[in-house]
Amino acid sequence: MSDADHQHLHGDEHANGLSRRDVLSGAAGGLILAAAAGTTGTADAAAGVTRTASGAPGAERASRITLGRTLVHADLHNHTLLSDGSGDPALAYESMRSAGLDVAALTDHATLSDGVLSILDPLLPDGVNQITGLSRGGWRRTRELADAADEPGVFTAIRGFEWTNPLLGHVNVWFTDAYTDVLDATLMGGFYRWLTREDAFFGLGDGGADGLAGFNHPGREPGRFNDFRYEPKAHDQLVSMEMFNRYDDYLFEGWTKGVSSPLVTCLNAGWRPGLSGVTDEHGTDWGFPEGKGRTGMWVTENTREAVYQAMTERRFFATRVSGLRLDATADGAPMGGSIRRARGDIRFAIDLDRGAEWDGVRLDIQVLRPGEGVPEVADVIEAAAGRVTRFTVPLDSDDGDWVVLRVSDPSQPNGTPGPDGHPCNDFGIAYSSPWWFDPA
Repeated sequence: MSDADHQHLHGDEHANGLSRRDVLSGAAGGLILAAAAGTTGTADAAAGVTRTASGAPGAERASRITLGRTLVHADLHNHTLLSDGSGDPALAYESMRSAGLDVAALTDHATLSDGVLSILDPLLPDGVNQITGLSRGGWRRTRELADAADEPGVFTAIRGFEWTNPLLGHVNVWFTDAYTDVLDATLMGGFYRWLTREDAFFGLGDGGADGLAGFNHPGREPGRFNDFRYEPKAHDQLVSMEMFNRYDDYLFEGWTKGVSSPLVTCLNAGWRPGLSGVTDEHGTDWGFPEGKGRTGMWVTENTREAVYQAMTERRFFATRVSGLRLDATADGAPMGGSIRRARGDIRFAIDLDRGAEWDGVRLDIQVLRPGEGVPEVADVIEAAAGRVTRFTVPLDSDDGDWVVLRVSDPSQPNGTPGPDGHPCNDFGIAYSSPWWFDPA
């Protein structure tokens, strides 16, 4: 169903200094990461490509199937000494830029310190943020660092924070003037009220209505955001969900314990997030090493305003390979968009590339649909890097209102598999953001 040639991937995985879970998950991707080993590098914007550390070019930044947008590589979830990370925040943005990222955010944990502890902030000993999280002083420091690192048109530096409830889950927030923690907004309802609230007079009780938010490592915490209970007021601002966090693929998170797929549960609940990948760095190698999550974003320009717009449009994809380009359309609509009919043969086009090193590399595309507990797979398409694959799949909105494309390496296993025989039990490389059926 495509014109793709086939070729397997070979190589190894680097696991020094990783947790046992990181090692097990990363080891599953040994072959797919082989062609990518040592490939983090700096962007060569003039040439329109990403240069790898070895000097080989990654994918060009222009899509083969849509016009008017440029690909930028982003990491929107990172930590420093301002909360429970171990690295100097003054070094983080430059590290991410040197790793080939075009857009980067610091999102230290907001846990306990925005309430009464903030009064004592100047008196608290070094290291207390490991427990209490981001302080008001740290929040101001993050703005200073982001503003100093931001270079419109070249590198976008964003400040954010991670609302951190150890039972319900963690939520990243970007672009706000204010922040909140679990003392101020303890449960999901309180967080959503803060997120959707406009700023108050003289900054008292400022809310997050100027910002965007995303579900982090979904399913890692047992409450799963009240099992993704839908809050209509937060619909427009809740723009992302992490599918790759560090080395992990979250499609089947919790499945072995009888828990449903976070992707299916979230989208079936009514949320409409795009899908992202992040490093969730807590050490000092921000943006590195190869194999951790990243986000590919389609922007009109590399500025905060354009990144904000692309996030609201869900014009981004999740990956764990640096330098990857993924663009896709469904009936001509870009990822994050609407399919304007209720049923029929939906025409897909997907542009996958990572430069000469991956030309012809065999990949699979799984067409994910709503299911009971795990996604249904409407079709599996053979594809290859370095070309556009076009195919049609009959879909019906009566079977559910969303569709996602998952790109995988069929020669390697998923480190966190689902039911026996499921087509997504292979090694995931990327996820498109969803399309939704919205018949006119």
